[in-house]
Amino acid sequence: EEGKVRYIGITTSHGRDHEAFVDIMRTQPVDFAQFSYNIEDRTAEKVLLPVAADRGIATMINRPYQRGALFNKSRGKPLPPLAAELGCTSWGQFYLKFIIGHPAVTSVIPATASAKHMVDNMQANYGRVPDPTQCAEMLRLFEQL
Repeated sequence: EEGKVRYIGITTSHGRDHEAFVDIMRTQPVDFAQFSYNIEDRTAEKVLLPVAADRGIATMINRPYQRGALFNKSRGKPLPPLAAELGCTSWGQFYLKFIIGHPAVTSVIPATASAKHMVDNMQANYGRVPDPTQCAEMLRLFEQL
């Protein structure tokens, strides 16, 4: 009421208690919601992302690499040709592009302690954003790893 708070947000870094999280998103004046979403854990596609889109809630996606676990699947594997079409030169960029391809995603916040990884992550901002057909193909390619 005094105008001291500009935005209100909620966050969870785990898939626990999504029911309460969604209830808050549906009933409270939330400006942004931060939660996990990535090419392997797509639980957020079921309810969180649709509710955010319906309510106009900005999204901040955390754990885009599942704490690095996604790289265990792709380590040593060549990038698929689709990666080049999207401007990706690394698996990290490929994984980030999948996330930003979802229309309800506002931003992605990959954590890293490495300047090299930060620079690589930032490169996902360039090139094309995948369309729904390309995202489906990205998922298919990932599942074949």
